[in-house]
Amino acid sequence: MRVDAHHHLWKYDPTEYGWIDDSMEVLQQDFLASDLEREAAAAGVDATVAVQARQTVEETEWLLDIATESKLIRGVVGWAPIASSEFARELERLQEQPLLKGLRHVVQGEPDGFLDGKAFHDGIKMLEPTGLVYDVLIFGRQLAEAVRFVDRHPKQQFVLDHIAKPSIATGEYEVWSAGIGEMAKRENVACKVSGMVTEANWTTWTAEELKSYFDRILELFGPARLMIGTDWPVVNLASSYEHWWHVVQAWMKPLSAAELSLMEGEVASRIYKLDITKEVMKETM
Repeated sequence: MRVDAHHHLWKYDPTEYGWIDDSMEVLQQDFLASDLEREAAAAGVDATVAVQARQTVEETEWLLDIATESKLIRGVVGWAPIASSEFARELERLQEQPLLKGLRHVVQGEPDGFLDGKAFHDGIKMLEPTGLVYDVLIFGRQLAEAVRFVDRHPKQQFVLDHIAKPSIATGEYEVWSAGIGEMAKRENVACKVSGMVTEANWTTWTAEELKSYFDRILELFGPARLMIGTDWPVVNLASSYEHWWHVVQAWMKPLSAAELSLMEGEVASRIYKLDITKEVMKETM
C-alpha cells in the first residue's frame, strides 16, 4: 500500500494564490482530482491526503467535497481559524466531516513568535480531544519556536511538514540538524519526507545532495514516525510526481520490507486514521 501523505489541489486564481509568482509559471493553472489520479496511477499510489493551500474555511469544505467523491483521497488536512474566537463553533461543525483528519496553519509566513501566542495555544487545546492531527508548517529557523509549541501540548498528535523546510539550496544543515534533532525527541511528532526538492536548487539538485537530509530524519524519527508526501503540484517546480517517488524509493532501498511498508503507507494511515478499504489492500498485495 502506497500513500501520498501530502498534496494539494486548486483552481488557479492569481489573486487567491499570490504566493505563486512568475518564477512558478508551471503552477499557474488548475490542478484537480482528475490530474492527481493520473499522477497517482503512474506512481502506484493507492491513497492520498489532500492538504490546504489557502487559509479559508471555504477551501477546506471544497477539499472535503472532492474527497467525498474520490476513491483516491482518503483524508483532508484543512484550515480553520484556530486563533479566533469563532474556532470552537467552526471546529464543532467541521468535526461532522469524517474525512477531515487534521488542520494546518501557514506558520512559515507568520512573524517570529506566532506559535508562542496564547490564542493559538487555546485553539490547539480545543483540537486535542477531537483526535484531529495538527500539521506543523515551518522553516528550519522556526524549529526552536515549534519545539516550545509542541511541548505545551504533549497529548496532541503533530506532523512536521517537509522536514521543517531547511534551505538546502544555501547548504543549511547543522542548525537545522540540531533543531530537528530536538523536535524528534517528542514522541507525539511524526515527519513528512516531502517538500525537499523545492528547498534545493530547482534545476541542479541531485538525489545525493538531498540524501544527507533524508538520512538524518531516518536516524531521528525512524520508519515508524516517517511518511512520504509529494507536495504535488508544488513539486513540479523541480521534479515530476513519479520521479520524486523513484528518488525516495532509492533512498529506502536498504530498509527491510516491514520498514518500507511503514514509511510508504502504514504510518500515514495510522496517524491520519485513514479508511483504507479492504479492496485497496487486496489490490496492493
